[in-house]
Amino acid sequence: MRPLFDKVTILAGLNEAALELLWRHVTEINIPADGVVVREGDVGNRFFLVSAGLVKVCKNFGQPNEVVLGRLGAGDFFGEMCILETLPRSATVQAMVDSSLLSLASIAFYHLYEAMPAQHSILVVNIARDLCRRLRHLDEAFAAWH
Repeated sequence: MRPLFDKVTILAGLNEAALELLWRHVTEINIPADGVVVREGDVGNRFFLVSAGLVKVCKNFGQPNEVVLGRLGAGDFFGEMCILETLPRSATVQAMVDSSLLSLASIAFYHLYEAMPAQHSILVVNIARDLCRRLRHLDEAFAAWH
């Protein structure tokens, strides 16, 4: 399972020691089809990496105005904002099929900060780049609708 870390863009450039530190904190969870991983508005402090299966990310889950923001499969991740902030979840994530996820509590990233600040800085820059990429994608989609 550790090779999945190589596909995670926010972990790109971290050295072996940093990856190993994070790996020691990984928890694997299995979510049945239609199971909810996280709910919009809930307090969350976990980062997730999809190791198998498919999940959907949506706003207004279960409501007539539900909007699917995206679908994530093996190698994709979500919950990275909890590494930087402690605000409530911005979306709901639901398994579309039986799915396996790797999870890291935000405290694992704090341990990285304490032990290897330079490696943590790489992580933060990678998160910023990824969030910019996602925002650019949403801007393009919004512009296409109008």
